[in-house]
Amino acid sequence: MSSTFEPTVPAGAYDDFLPGALHRARAQRDWTPADGPLPALYVSHGAPPLLDDGPWMRQLLDWTQSLPKPKAVLIVSAHWEHAPLSLSAPAAHTPLVYDFAGFHPRYHQVRYDTPDASALARRVAAMMPHDEPVHQHPSRGLDHGAWLPLMAMFPLADIPVLQLSMPTHSPARLLELGARLAPLREEGTLVIGSGFMTHGIHAVTPDMLYKGIVPGWSSGFDTWAAGALARGDVEELAAWRDRAPGMPHAHPTPDHYTPLFITLGAGGEPERPVRTIIDGYVLGFAKRSFQTA
Repeated sequence: MSSTFEPTVPAGAYDDFLPGALHRARAQRDWTPADGPLPALYVSHGAPPLLDDGPWMRQLLDWTQSLPKPKAVLIVSAHWEHAPLSLSAPAAHTPLVYDFAGFHPRYHQVRYDTPDASALARRVAAMMPHDEPVHQHPSRGLDHGAWLPLMAMFPLADIPVLQLSMPTHSPARLLELGARLAPLREEGTLVIGSGFMTHGIHAVTPDMLYKGIVPGWSSGFDTWAAGALARGDVEELAAWRDRAPGMPHAHPTPDHYTPLFITLGAGGEPERPVRTIIDGYVLGFAKRSFQTA
């Protein structure tokens, strides 16, 4: 049986997607100051099977094609929880982090060789307060919460990309961190929080993987989050552990949910309703992704 989870040709959908994606990416116009600040994004990033999901990759590409091409990307991923606050290695062609197991070797061989991001690293470091300096990691590359969606969003890999660690899961602190990053948007840098709107990895069943069944804990949480985001109800979103349906199955750990507070903070107006760009489900998980106004 062939499925997104077990494709006949691993990453074959990406091979089919890439030629047309590159053609579109080459025609994308560059951001200029006249465009004003870029939005901040929250992306449900998926896992290696994203490269086997042609429609989802096209949704991600359509999203970025609706925006001017950023000068750089700063991304905070669920997969780098680290304090003190740290930046990935900025050198061009820094090796990726293949932080997953149990998949075909093809997924451990993909490349996403981006240009040097040293200028962005210096800019981000300068934005941090003296009592909370940002540390520069000497060798850590982008993890799959960063390179995987970016392969579809910016397939040319010609934009400097830097990853910032997530030092806490406190909504208030992440909103504050996002607010510090907000000026980057006025300089043409795209700020992205990368997670997954539901991530009940320990509650996965064969029906979810092979039949596309969406469990109630996933749909319930997603509906609740969509409503709170549409209202700009940050207080409700911050109380997800106690108020959201589907818990704790939807998020047995907070790492894939809390990057959205980076996005809301970087958007400049956390209580302003956001615009959902991608919704629906994949392998039973909600792939809701949005941008700030």
